[in-house]
Amino acid sequence: MEFKPHAYQQHCIDRIIQTKKLGLFLDMGLGKTVTTLTAIRELKYNRFQVRKVLVIAPKKVAEGTWTREKDKWEHTKILRVSPVLGGQAKRIRALNTPADIYIVNRENVCWLVDYYRNSWPFDMVVVDESSSFKSHTAKRFKALASMGGHIDRLVELTGTPSPNGLDDLWAQVFLLDGGERLGKRYTQFRERYFQPDKRGADGMVYSYEAKPGSEQSILERISDICISMKAEDYLQLPDIVYHEVPVVLDAKAEKAYRELERKMVLELPEDEDEISVTSAAALSGKLLQLANGAVYDEDHQVHEVHSCKVEAFMELIESLRGKPVLVFYNFQHDRSRILTALEKTGLHIRELKKPQDEDDWNAGQIDVLLAHPASAAYGLNLQQGGNHVVWFGLTWNYEQYTQANKRLHRQGQSEKVIIHHLVCRGTRDEDVMQALGMKDDAQNWVMQSLKARIKAVKEGKGC
Repeated sequence: MEFKPHAYQQHCIDRIIQTKKLGLFLDMGLGKTVTTLTAIRELKYNRFQVRKVLVIAPKKVAEGTWTREKDKWEHTKILRVSPVLGGQAKRIRALNTPADIYIVNRENVCWLVDYYRNSWPFDMVVVDESSSFKSHTAKRFKALASMGGHIDRLVELTGTPSPNGLDDLWAQVFLLDGGERLGKRYTQFRERYFQPDKRGADGMVYSYEAKPGSEQSILERISDICISMKAEDYLQLPDIVYHEVPVVLDAKAEKAYRELERKMVLELPEDEDEISVTSAAALSGKLLQLANGAVYDEDHQVHEVHSCKVEAFMELIESLRGKPVLVFYNFQHDRSRILTALEKTGLHIRELKKPQDEDDWNAGQIDVLLAHPASAAYGLNLQQGGNHVVWFGLTWNYEQYTQANKRLHRQGQSEKVIIHHLVCRGTRDEDVMQALGMKDDAQNWVMQSLKARIKAVKEGKGC
């Protein structure tokens, strides 16, 4: 296929060529992969300015997206790709295979840095979904940052550079400029642009909020090395419709949910300010499991409590009358119960595990495709296989949520995309839906909504 870049894509290609270290913050569906491949081909074969390119990507993207995208276009077929995946021996063989682009999953960045040390051979690095390098304390960030002196060109790709707030930007920008724009150390950055938000009884600061004017100031400082574009400004995509399917718990399930909620709430500290993020996450996770219909015990054994949500799911599948549907689940026991429920339907069921599953879905050979949002949120092009998404189990992670939905709502989709949410009434599901609507403030809402439910339980008002 011949690639005819849109004007915005050509602008991005030119900037990658002109600017040695660049953040390409392009919204989902704007063609980040083909844009970057086109620039790599130009730099490698026409300008002879790069020798070896390393692409760091989420595992599913590393396994197939870059290779398939490269093979899709006539001008990029010349590029040789070597996936550095699998066991250590297989990865080493891949590194020793002559190629233009080497693709490694982000979990193996530390291993790769340790393997080469000062003999690092990649003069150009592409970080696909750079928001996975947002933590300045993460080992993968520290490992890649240590190679800064060996990397001549760096391109960061993401649609959501700051999914949880402006503080996510520091580490990503540091990889580009070594701290020139936002400070050499994270503490400097925080002191300059943020102020204490929440404190505990002991005076300890638990969270920070941006100072007035911080966002504009930060964006101005990084504007020369970062390009930000939103899909709605450049694409005429079909509408996206959000649909809530209310699920009512039966009396037995309702009683079990309330009892577990009360039991776990009473185990929390008396002072709400002392509730840790870990304990809050554990309680939320248990309640979301129970809303879905089953829970893990301390030995990770599954106890099924109700089938209300599974029944609602099956009714939704039936109402779609055979239309292909992409289903996101949260817990492994959700996946097992969904598969069991679908066994006798006669539908073609598949779990999204390998590149062939993506191809078969787009070829119309799959009726129900099951995926976990953590493994399907990035890079996959599923827009040709259907236009319905079902969220069986909800996620607090706004970035994963939006990225997962964009697997269908992207360039090439010809139909209105409908996102169905199965929401158990009176449960933590409703809090999640509110949190997702708050976007950047979702993380704060997790704790605030939990405290509201704790108060209601302790006052005997239920939830």
